[in-house]
Amino acid sequence: MGESLTEDFIRSFISAYVRFSDCKKIAIGTDTRFSRRFVADIVLDELLSNNVNVVWLGIAPTPTVQVITKELGLDGGIVITASHNPTEWNGLKFIRKDGIFLNEAEAGALIKAYESLKNAPPQRKRDKDTLSSFYEEKENARSIHIEKILKRVDSAAIRAKKFKVAMDPGKGAGSKITKELLTLLGCEIISINDDTEKEFQRGPEPVPENLKALEKIVAASKADIGFAQDPDADRLSIVSEEGIAIGEEYTLALAAEFVLSMAKGNVATNLSTSRMIDDIAKKYGVKVMRTKIGEVNVSEKMKETKSVIGGEGNGGVIYPAVGYGRDSIAGIGLILNYLASSNKKVSELVNAIPKYVIIKDRIELSDAGKINSLIKKVKERYSSEKINDMDGIKIDFPDSWVHIRPSNTEPIVRVIAEAKSAEAGNKLISSLKLLQ
Repeated sequence: MGESLTEDFIRSFISAYVRFSDCKKIAIGTDTRFSRRFVADIVLDELLSNNVNVVWLGIAPTPTVQVITKELGLDGGIVITASHNPTEWNGLKFIRKDGIFLNEAEAGALIKAYESLKNAPPQRKRDKDTLSSFYEEKENARSIHIEKILKRVDSAAIRAKKFKVAMDPGKGAGSKITKELLTLLGCEIISINDDTEKEFQRGPEPVPENLKALEKIVAASKADIGFAQDPDADRLSIVSEEGIAIGEEYTLALAAEFVLSMAKGNVATNLSTSRMIDDIAKKYGVKVMRTKIGEVNVSEKMKETKSVIGGEGNGGVIYPAVGYGRDSIAGIGLILNYLASSNKKVSELVNAIPKYVIIKDRIELSDAGKINSLIKKVKERYSSEKINDMDGIKIDFPDSWVHIRPSNTEPIVRVIAEAKSAEAGNKLISSLKLLQ
């Protein structure tokens, strides 16, 4: 933050977004990292000076900004966040009028607009004294989001259970809205890491190694469940009543199991999400659509195929009845509804799903030629197997799969394998590495 995300960079990108989207009125929200104030001041000034009316949401989860953008019929939205990245980072997420992020072609057009503007001096179109008349604060944004969730879950059934819920929003944007939802659902709340005026005290990603404190408090308090989020609250992880972080892959699996039990329909997810979702879909006789990595790819596929549930294996639940973005708050509502309707514990619901082990690794390769050579060798080696080359290359075996793809952000090739055991998964990855 401050090295590459400079004032000139922010202004140029905001002006590019205005030109690209031809927006007249948009929503703005931020996560809780302290640099939000620096970035927000620049973003607001540039938008207002470019004749854009602003609906200011303040600290708001990414999915809340997405919901508000669509619900209010705005031209777009911007979230000031670095998502699950460290506290010293920050960035901008751009949202279309339908509440979905920009796709690859749209992002390319935005970057092209940015390139044409980055060296141009800023042009002020409004007198700064008049800017306040084009700015409004939306104080009930969280309530609008919550209300959409409450209309889609059995609130009475959840309240009747009087669940004891431990929550760890990671001092992020989910802190207030999660408490508000849980309170309305009649839950007894035990909350940690919820002071948004303090720096993050755990790793921002809601992965098991960062959830030790939540595991302890769930076990010690005999809570029914624990929920953890990342700073912009689009990802959700679960801790079982046994005080065990079950892993982000189970979030989508449990949500899909519940939704499909209530309404059959298509499911969409990316190529690297656990095969648990396929087993669940097969149980209900529905199809799973796989997409390239990236939330927008899943969102657009869901919209295209009228999927009833979808998301990503990183804890990203997309429930289109609420919105087409990964939404930890909607995920919490669905999981609690599943607990209430099944009358079972989290561990029992997890144990009912077929078990797999996902192994994630990397190969240090930055040369495009070497990467292409590796992919070619993999195709030749596994030519008799089911191959998907939509995004890198994924090989599907009867009881396992392996997916390799060049990273978009680092000079590496990501390798993900899933099998019935860690030994089998590691063996798959080792066989690929020998092909370098």
